[in-house]
Amino acid sequence: MKSAAGWLRRQLTGVVALILMAAVFIVAQPSTPSAADTTSLAGNYAFSPKSIAMPSGFPQQEIRAVNKDYKHIDAWISSVGAAIAMNDVDGDGLPNDLCVTDPRIDQVVVTPAPDAKADRYAPFALSHSLPMNEHIAPMGCLAGDFNEDGRTDLMVYYWGRTPVLFLARTDATALNNAAFAPTELVPGVSGPVYDGPQWNSNAVAFDDFDGDGHGDLLITNYFPHGPVLNDQVSGGVAMNDSMSAAYNGGEDYFFRWTGGTSGIRPTASYERVDDALPTDVSKGWELAAAANDLDGDGLPELYLANDFGPDRLLYNQSTPGELKFSLVEDVRSPVVPKSKQVGLDSFKGMGVDFGDLDGDGLYDMFVSNITTSWGIQESNFQFMNTARDHADLRDKLAEGKPPFTDTSAPAGTAWSGWGWDVKMGDFDNDGRQEIAQSTGFVKGQTDRWPQLQELATANDELLSNPLSWPRVNHGDDIGGTQRLAFYSPIGDGAYANLAGELGLDVPVPTRGIATGDTDGDGKLDFAVARQWDQPVFYQNQAPAPGSFLGLRLTHDSPSADGATPAAGSPVVGAQVTVTTPDGRKLLGRVDGGSGHSGKRSNDVHIGLGDGVTGPVQVHLKWRDRTGRLHEQELKLTPGWHSLQLGEQAKEK
Repeated sequence: MKSAAGWLRRQLTGVVALILMAAVFIVAQPSTPSAADTTSLAGNYAFSPKSIAMPSGFPQQEIRAVNKDYKHIDAWISSVGAAIAMNDVDGDGLPNDLCVTDPRIDQVVVTPAPDAKADRYAPFALSHSLPMNEHIAPMGCLAGDFNEDGRTDLMVYYWGRTPVLFLARTDATALNNAAFAPTELVPGVSGPVYDGPQWNSNAVAFDDFDGDGHGDLLITNYFPHGPVLNDQVSGGVAMNDSMSAAYNGGEDYFFRWTGGTSGIRPTASYERVDDALPTDVSKGWELAAAANDLDGDGLPELYLANDFGPDRLLYNQSTPGELKFSLVEDVRSPVVPKSKQVGLDSFKGMGVDFGDLDGDGLYDMFVSNITTSWGIQESNFQFMNTARDHADLRDKLAEGKPPFTDTSAPAGTAWSGWGWDVKMGDFDNDGRQEIAQSTGFVKGQTDRWPQLQELATANDELLSNPLSWPRVNHGDDIGGTQRLAFYSPIGDGAYANLAGELGLDVPVPTRGIATGDTDGDGKLDFAVARQWDQPVFYQNQAPAPGSFLGLRLTHDSPSADGATPAAGSPVVGAQVTVTTPDGRKLLGRVDGGSGHSGKRSNDVHIGLGDGVTGPVQVHLKWRDRTGRLHEQELKLTPGWHSLQLGEQAKEK
């Protein structure tokens, strides 16, 4: 008996530790709604899937040709590139034009949303006579007014070359490829065959980063510059040199707007800024970027979601003509795991978006990671803002201390699959944000999770050599049947994934998510780019949505005259705070293109909830073209409004 008692005393510490771990596990488990509850909740939503028209006649492929050093992992290298953007390209006042990047044909296609006005023009692929070669592939499309003439332009970014601006021509009489003038973002490229810098871009952002009143571009690169898609060569490429702290990716570049002209030969000029970010930040393996003014000072902060290393939250301290950012990082905590802390994580960041999830008038952040049980079990981040107000938030960011706490586990949003793009929006107009998230990696027949698990535990010294990586070829599968997630709030900060009940859980890897009200009925629609499969459009047919406020906010500078209408130049970065009659504060912004490979429209959509029929208080904050910061209070009725912002806000 004495020996047994002694043994128990010796094991007491371990027993207590196990009990504590079990208790923490139980407490951390999210509350799971019953089937009846989810069915009832799903009744608030309805989405009708519609096919997106694509042009025919292009050769089809199921995988890309890659550098010889990558041949044994060509399915891995081919796992990105499906992208989608939603905006008003033809100037009809609705964000009903889609820009789809389709890896099956390696083309960027402009096509009308499949709604009642889908016959406005025929879908077409963007093409140009600028230098190219057969080892270049498009990765995404960003809509924006890059020469500030009031017309919507498009920027295409690639693996294998620098981005191309497609500037809208004023003499265009129809929306087709001839309506755009292709222009190099990075000047100096010439000749019939492209032999310039081999950028491998996967994430971009567009915002007024220095506060001078003009939109700037951020181009982030995933792989180091090199011939990733050249199957005629061996070498010149690398993989990440760590699974948790890799800083050998492609460099990131800011481009400050310096001028633009309109006409039949429009121009846009940007000054490249190479040193705005520290080297270890610039050379992360970015898959997503999001810009937003978190602290209300009129300058957008920046979140970079990194594969193979810590994500980066950057506090904006820029002045006109001078970009300056400082890192915001948590201090190691004895009770919070390192990978649950801002700026310290080692998870695989794939997507990011901002939204106010708890209605406190401050932006929260949602970040996609790899979250597959019996595969790689990280978690998503639902970083809730804990600052008291904007002033407190500004003080903390200036000190480099992030006031954000991850609540994804108790909220029920931690685990969804191999996460990618994420978009928050109010899809039933009840005044609360839903979360749509794309998931899935490589679709095939042979399960390669075991080999991937071995790779995840490999010595970092081996990782940068592609030959050390396990085989992942066409026909192999890693999370290939994972499904889109659609999280709906159920109260007390918790969420339920209703994708199954809503018919959104198609077993196909998804990538980009674009949102916008394409038909002007006040309900957010969304479109999804699917990797190696056709894109899909989900028309919102919610049976009994609440009221909404929709704002189209453009600069008051006149649009260039032309043969077709101009949408106006969006006031990217403008902030909107709505106060409802019952005192709720609801946030919105003109987003310039945040996320992984999906880009929402520039319109601001805010659900107001049931019973809001009269005017609501609207606070606007924006910068005019001189860089001056303005604020104005308005009373606006529910519905859509078009406002021009200059010295004051004026309704069109």
